[in-house]
Order: sequence, then structure tokens, then C-alpha cells
Amino acid sequence: MRILLLPAYFDPEQMASSHLYENRFQAFADAGIDMSVYVPMPTRGIDDKTRRLFKNKKKECLYNGHMMLFRFSMFREGKNPLLRAVRYVLCMVKHFYCGIHAKDIDLIYLASTPPIQGLLGGMLKKIKKVPFVYNLQDIFPDSLAGTGLAKKGGFLWKIGRLIENYTYRNADKIIVISQDFKKNIMAKGVPEEKIVVIYNWVDQNAVIDVSRSENKLFDKYNLDRSKFYIEYSGNIGLTQNMDMLLEVMEELQESYPDINLVLVGEGAYKAQVEKIVAEKQLRNVVMLPFQPYEDISHVFSLGDAGLVISKPGVGANSVPSKTWSIMSASRPVLANFDENELKDILAGNECGIFTKAGDKEAFKESILTLYRNRALCQKYGENGRRFIMDNLTREVGTQKYVDVIKEVVKN
Repeated sequence: MRILLLPAYFDPEQMASSHLYENRFQAFADAGIDMSVYVPMPTRGIDDKTRRLFKNKKKECLYNGHMMLFRFSMFREGKNPLLRAVRYVLCMVKHFYCGIHAKDIDLIYLASTPPIQGLLGGMLKKIKKVPFVYNLQDIFPDSLAGTGLAKKGGFLWKIGRLIENYTYRNADKIIVISQDFKKNIMAKGVPEEKIVVIYNWVDQNAVIDVSRSENKLFDKYNLDRSKFYIEYSGNIGLTQNMDMLLEVMEELQESYPDINLVLVGEGAYKAQVEKIVAEKQLRNVVMLPFQPYEDISHVFSLGDAGLVISKPGVGANSVPSKTWSIMSASRPVLANFDENELKDILAGNECGIFTKAGDKEAFKESILTLYRNRALCQKYGENGRRFIMDNLTREVGTQKYVDVIKEVVKN
């Protein structure tokens, strides 16, 4: 069996969900599934030296021969949303060409980044006459409306809905990452039998608790081990409500100088965050770049608690995968998020505190609750790790993907 993959990003590019891709690829390889992969030259989180290094790596054989990777030239991804959109379209054109000429393909597997991937998958399915499996990690155009980039009912929204409907209609199976995602697309007319819910997992062996005394990032970045840290790791973009988070840190700075925020990541809003931190002289905010995946345990063990945060209206249908990494590292989750199943998971398993997205005062109080009660903080962390081991291990999640692929090809 050979499947076609056309991802927008690939190693050595740095993304918050890189481990999910790598774990899936390994699971496919272990199951004897061969992969033909076409990707643009690396851009995200990559310096010019690394990019030049991959300029001549047009073809690679990976995963013990089960993956043939082909790279094509493409200009760098910048911060400008319009130029990024143009780049996505050009990549789609190139991916379409590569897909047409790919040999001996039994199935097309595509994920929802960027959202026009679904359009690509539907077209290639018709030409190649093979099944198409779509992995829905973000619901478009709902997510655009949540960020304010598109108005519900507006022109961009309508285009997005056309692409969304086309994708769902042509996909043989749609893998969604939450029950709320399933409800969302069923309300749009997708039959239930076409949908499979597979939560984003965490590699429970790769993300473990690292004690503060042994965490090398404290020494690397000269962090004071005696302070109480809340940590955000991931994309620093328009949807994460960084403005509110920084307002909270400004209000806590004088009264609670021992409470510090660590931001680990990159993104379109990072420069603005840095500007706000400098202008407001926030001494309790530390910003770090993305760290190598091999240090992921150190990253998620930096904080006494981990943050899952978004603007109102953005996260109604999702449970961010960083939630599982926080819990796997035995850290409590501090969520300021739209009410969905994340609230039930945290409350039902006593592994964190949920507050409504945009409720600054409640969010600030949740931080102070854990700051004042370290025993509760530890208890929530231990409960989170137990939840991961019982429900969301790498082996369970990746096997479900393998089962879906084999079932669709078989039928």
C-alpha cells in the first residue's frame, strides 16, 4: 500500500504539532504503509544557513525506506498574511502537479493546514480515482471568523464555506480531533458514518516530568528556580489572546513579583508581544524561541502550570494538542478558553482550572489559586498524567490512524 501526502511543512521546520506528524509517519512505516511525500523547501523557524543546506536535498529516503520525500523550491514564508496566502496557493499548484504525476498511489491523505488542502484532495481524488482521507485539525472558515479575519456571511466566509463543503463531500473519511468538531461538521450536513474522532495524542514517553533542579532550560536562560512560573508553549499568533495575558501579568507584577510568565514559541504576533513587554517594562515575562523536540519534556516542565488560551469565539470546537503535553509533563492546565469538552475534561478529572475565554479576572484568580496552593497544583498535575496514560498515549492514537487508512483502502 502506498499513500500520497502533501504537507505544507516538514522537518526540520518547527511547529507545535511536529510530534503528531512524526508519530503518524512512524506508525505508517511500522504497519508496512509506504509514503510518497512532496513538500516545499523548509521555511518556518529555519535560518538561512539551514535553508541553504536543504536546497540540494531534492530527494530523501526516510523511515527505513517506507517514505520517499521530494522537496520543491518555494520562496520563504513571511509575516504578511496576503503573501502567506499567495505562497499557499503556489504550493497548492505545485502539489497538484506532483500529485498528478505520483505513481502507484492507493490513497490520498491530507491535513487541514492550509485549509485549501481539502480542495486539493478532492481534485486529486477525481483524477487519480483513489480514496481521500482528510484530517481536520482546524475548522475553516469558522476559525477565520473567530480571529476577525473574516466576517461571518462575508465574501471570504462564503468562499471558505464552498471549499469546506467541497472537501467534506469528496473525502471518504474525515478524521476530527474532538467530539465538538464532529458535532460542528454534522450540523453542516456531513454524514456521521464518514467521521472518525481521534484525539491528538502525546508521546507519553517523550513528554515526562523533569524536576526543576534537573531542567537544563533554567540554566540555559538564567531563570530563577525559586519563582512560580506559568508557561505558554506554541504558536504566538492572533488567536491566542496575548494582549489579555500580558494585561494580567502587568497587574500581577507589583503585588506578586514571584509569579512569572514564560512564552516559548514563534508566530505572527510575537513581535507585537515583544513590543508590549518592552513598553510596559514587564519584568515578569520571559520569551524563549521554539526548542528542539528532544527537549520537549524540559519545555513543558518549565512552568508550575501550563496555559491553554485563546480569544473568545476561536476555540469553541477544539481541544489544543498542547493540553495533552502539559498534562503528560504532570503539570496542571490553566485554560482560558471557549466552553467545550475541554472544560469537562479538566473538571471531571481534576487536572486543571477552566475559565471562560476573555474573562480576565477569573483567569487571574485561577493563577493565584494555584500559586497559593502548591499541593493542589501538584495534585492536578498528577491527575493529568494519569488521564494521559489511561486515554491518550501515542500507541493508541497512531493505531487508530493506521486502522482508518487500511479500512478505507480495503473498501
